[in-house]
Amino acid sequence: MLKGYRIRNYDFKLVLLVLALSGVGILAIGSAEPSLQGRQVMGVIAGAFMMIIISLLDYSLLIRLNWLFYGANLVLLVLVRYMGESSGGAQRWLPVTDSFRFQPSETAKILLILFFAQYIMKHRERINSLHILASCVGLILLPWYLVFRQPDLSTSIVLIVLFCVIMFAGGVRFRIIFGVLAVAVPAFAVVLTLALQPGSGILGEFQQNRIFAFLEPEKYATTTAYQQLNSVTAIASGMLNGKGYLNNEITSVNNGNFVSENQTDFIFSVIGEEFGFKGTLLVIVLLFAAAMECIKIARRAKDMAGTVIAAGMGGLIAFQGFFNIGVTTFILPNTGLPLPFVSYGLTSLMSLYMGMGFVLNVRLQSGSRSQRSGTWNAD
Repeated sequence: MLKGYRIRNYDFKLVLLVLALSGVGILAIGSAEPSLQGRQVMGVIAGAFMMIIISLLDYSLLIRLNWLFYGANLVLLVLVRYMGESSGGAQRWLPVTDSFRFQPSETAKILLILFFAQYIMKHRERINSLHILASCVGLILLPWYLVFRQPDLSTSIVLIVLFCVIMFAGGVRFRIIFGVLAVAVPAFAVVLTLALQPGSGILGEFQQNRIFAFLEPEKYATTTAYQQLNSVTAIASGMLNGKGYLNNEITSVNNGNFVSENQTDFIFSVIGEEFGFKGTLLVIVLLFAAAMECIKIARRAKDMAGTVIAAGMGGLIAFQGFFNIGVTTFILPNTGLPLPFVSYGLTSLMSLYMGMGFVLNVRLQSGSRSQRSGTWNAD
């Protein structure tokens, strides 16, 4: 699997971007929950090591195991349903040790990108046919349903968005995309209206309450909307420069523990309070730059599979980052998604680094191919 790559084709810019995000995350976690900072550091080191190893392997060979990836993904999600640990009304984790839990819904995102990269590559000439489009929808529905029933509404939404990015990158025609949107948008509005009805059974009670809290925050200010309102307060109180890292101000939302899970889903509020607008802007710029670097690699990929892998990872970083920041700033309902490379969570962190490893290999192979053909001068 190892190939004769050129060091000049290695995308060090992307490596620096994800490491910078992880560095900000380590600092913020150290303030939010100091006992977890060391574990996050070890996770970043292990993830970076895996990223480098995967980046040197030929993705074209690895994705030939796409059906193995798909099957393993389903097995893990089924195990969660019958053997998983529950927390906060959801059953999403498989216990590995007394101190470590594995969350298969996080690895599902990466495994599905790899699966569809090979599947679309194999059927790229017929990707716009009804048969192939229907098969792609059918293949995403099963893992999506298993994630949705955990219940994990936030990750199931990400999977839908990720699937749309993958299909667009795979060459689905615009008229098909617009046709689907013309049906899907009003259908979503109808389903959401029905889901919010008492006893509908589509959404759990706590999921309904999160949506109601978003629509009527004053009514739920001391209950479901409590975290998000305090998150907005924390970010606003940081103003331009922030209150300072590890500050001891008694008015600090972070120090007062007014936002639970601030080391994971609400890590952005810690950054906003302690590092101010400058800190939050830095995170947004890093996320945007990492996503755009992936898209840039996708455009230069040697084949359709490489395009899908790089575009899929770029879309995952962009949209999951948008959802997380949208929740902490109260422009979206509470979804419970981690901020890519920043939030605490070893499964999410390791999965993202593995995905970046594949993107780096796409870049290496596109550079090597272009140089052999004499059409590329690497930047």
